[in-house]
Amino acid sequence: MQIDTPQVLFKNRHLGRPATFEEYRAGGGYEALISTVGKRTPAEVLQLVLEADLRGRGGAGFPAGKKWQGIPADYVGPRYVVVNTDEMEPGTFKDRILVNVDPHLVIEGIVLCAYAVQATEGVCFIRPSYESDAVLLEEQSRVAREHGLLGNSILGTTFSFDIHVHRSAGRYICGEASAQIKAISGLRPNPRKGGPRTSVKGLWDCPTIVNNLETLANLPGIVRNGPQWFKSLARSATGSGTKLFSVSGRVVRPGCYELPIGTPLREIIYTHAGGMPPGRVLKAVIPGGASTPFMPDKYLDLEMDFEPMKKAGQRFGTASIMVFDQNTCLVGATLNLIEFFARESCGWCTPCREGLPYVRYLLRLIEGGQGQEAHIAMIKDAAKAMRSAYCAFAPGAAEPLLSLFEFFEPEVREHLRQKRCPFGNPPPAVRGKACGTRPPDFGPTPCPEDQCPI
Repeated sequence: MQIDTPQVLFKNRHLGRPATFEEYRAGGGYEALISTVGKRTPAEVLQLVLEADLRGRGGAGFPAGKKWQGIPADYVGPRYVVVNTDEMEPGTFKDRILVNVDPHLVIEGIVLCAYAVQATEGVCFIRPSYESDAVLLEEQSRVAREHGLLGNSILGTTFSFDIHVHRSAGRYICGEASAQIKAISGLRPNPRKGGPRTSVKGLWDCPTIVNNLETLANLPGIVRNGPQWFKSLARSATGSGTKLFSVSGRVVRPGCYELPIGTPLREIIYTHAGGMPPGRVLKAVIPGGASTPFMPDKYLDLEMDFEPMKKAGQRFGTASIMVFDQNTCLVGATLNLIEFFARESCGWCTPCREGLPYVRYLLRLIEGGQGQEAHIAMIKDAAKAMRSAYCAFAPGAAEPLLSLFEFFEPEVREHLRQKRCPFGNPPPAVRGKACGTRPPDFGPTPCPEDQCPI
């Protein structure tokens, strides 16, 4: 049985359809914008967000207000807001649901952010498989323009701002802020490090605020009800607001749930998501999307919030929970994730470009019954080396890999002992020699016997 919890982002949730403009307005929608544009200063809106302690919902958890403060105060020229709706992280589907629940909540949040940073143009960066979301945002943006809530001279004031929907080319790396800026600009979307932040030099070399869509959807509530109201929604001492939890895997009711930040992981799985199916026992959980570690059941009473998770040595990420039961081969599950990361690497730096295919090859050997003792040490070394990659992509990919050996190494060794997957998975295709010294996927054919590096 589900426990009733405050619904802020999902207040207007209807089965099978988005809320209309009229429904959104009837529930107080756009009141925050109407009471702000031309009546509050941008600095006052920024202060509300700072006091609310709104942290980014896209994975990193950086405070939104502090990010906005990064725009140089004396800058004269165009400023942009980029709304990250790429959502290519496996297991994460909250933004897709949110757009389809209440598109005008999203639009109002974007305009409030733009007003606070005095941006003139916004870009919704959205993955290609979310075409229905892209169309919905375009349609409802037109509705907002017709009512004077978007476009030129919003609400009859001197403030003008419009939103454009940009369909991504569909690569995971485009979800990283600086890579996303490059993708919109038509450049190779590899991350930019060491230079100025995007808030200083972003889209078209102008100050640009990049925020996750869920982050901005919290703004109407904060502006309308105040920072203390927003902070009171959380259940943990360090949290603020509610959070959208994407729950998938071996649960009775997979789905997207809006719950207070700080809700214990056990409650999310066993109360809201209905627990495990009959005969299934929880074995491991990935708490925050594919780039967070496997956690055994001893962590189930953790509060799902940034600081409690960090204190326990875990990561909150996107709060996208994947549940695995006792019949799941975690070597196979890890291989599945590494297959994704190896394919999605931008190829910019060696630890990522070379390390991920190398680890993929070794995992294929172990899962297929050809693993050797030396392969375990080789995988661990490669995963540690990936922490020195250029951006956060490879370190994120290494998280489930390292946790596999930290908590479930006996299961890996059982593959070596039985020379097969003990869960009966068919062996994956492995090209090349089984020596594990060289990933074979870099050439069209396996290395010949007389040219093997060992």
